[in-house]
Amino acid sequence: MEKKHKHFETSVIHEGYDSKEMLGSLTPPLFQTSTYTFDTAEQGERRFAGEEDGYIYSRLGNPTVSVLEERIAALENGERGLAFASGMAAVSAVLIALTKANDHILCSSGLYGCTFGLLTMMEEKYNISHDFSAMETKEEIRTLIKPETTCIYVETPINPTMKLIDLKMVAEVAQEYGIPVVVDNTFSSPYLQRPLELGCDVVLHSATKYIGGHGDVIAGLVVGKKDFLDSVAMTTQKDIGGIISPFDAWLLIRGLKTLPIRLDRHSDNAEKIFEKLRIHPNVEETYYPNDKSHPDYLIRKKQMKRGGGIISFEIKGTKQDAQKLLNSLSFLKIAVSLGDAETLIEHPATMTHAVVPEDSRQAMGITDQLIRLSVGLEAWEDIWADLDQALEKL
Repeated sequence: MEKKHKHFETSVIHEGYDSKEMLGSLTPPLFQTSTYTFDTAEQGERRFAGEEDGYIYSRLGNPTVSVLEERIAALENGERGLAFASGMAAVSAVLIALTKANDHILCSSGLYGCTFGLLTMMEEKYNISHDFSAMETKEEIRTLIKPETTCIYVETPINPTMKLIDLKMVAEVAQEYGIPVVVDNTFSSPYLQRPLELGCDVVLHSATKYIGGHGDVIAGLVVGKKDFLDSVAMTTQKDIGGIISPFDAWLLIRGLKTLPIRLDRHSDNAEKIFEKLRIHPNVEETYYPNDKSHPDYLIRKKQMKRGGGIISFEIKGTKQDAQKLLNSLSFLKIAVSLGDAETLIEHPATMTHAVVPEDSRQAMGITDQLIRLSVGLEAWEDIWADLDQALEKL
């Protein structure tokens, strides 16, 4: 869709909604309905035939959901958005839409555990193979592209190692072969990074995270070209049915309004916590994109506005020591997910990436000593005080 507002901070509040069309309601109404009535039988026929615009059934479209979809499309500078019941519903719909039996997917060198699980299932059931690549050079990518490769799937920053992929470089190679690039943009949100502007084709989010921002909704979002997403809407979304509820869409619309403010605060806090972790004697290594010594720092400068709110770090010790650290915390929450107001901490090897076989985890850089920290909105001094006292117990 065409963006009406020049600045991101205005678009997150106003895009996709005109209060004059809804009886002056400042907040988009919640259309909590499963179906819609037709004026005549002929009107119903025209709508089902695609000859007339209008709502039919909430699995096929809902006014509250439409506001969310138009808004996220504008924020990512895409032609159309689609909303799903979860981030994995979004991932599944896109990958199924882009593949058939015996195809091949080229992936970044690390993936969210459930995405890894989905790819494994697709290979076992439909012989849709996949390979992993660090994607550090064009030649490396070219050598792994096969005649049956139908898409390139990228996480950046990669969960949880925080490795970055140069999206413009990947897109340039993909265009040589006519292969679409799909980017999981969950860790950054469109406020910090917009892959479509770098030449990628599809961007998706676990909207549960920064877009929702309050730990109270499960959802996914996809943005891309209208023709492709029209096809997804009428096939893998409609027929598999991972449909977002109107209320969850309403919560995301509300959450989006504060996205820039929240992500600036998340980033401010993470920068301070990183500086403390970096020099702590019980920390072996830290991984944060805004670190000037991070091997991908120049990529961060090129394609991300800021470093974001996620830090991963390795402690000096064992898996048991990592668990002891988590168990020693006072108010920081042991929980998966990220992007909430609360600071969340987890152990990827036994939690978010437990489904990944150990040899694959090690190859991805997910050791037993690795901890992922989603820095929240609390006072950074309090976050650090809790982390510090737990680290001192190792």
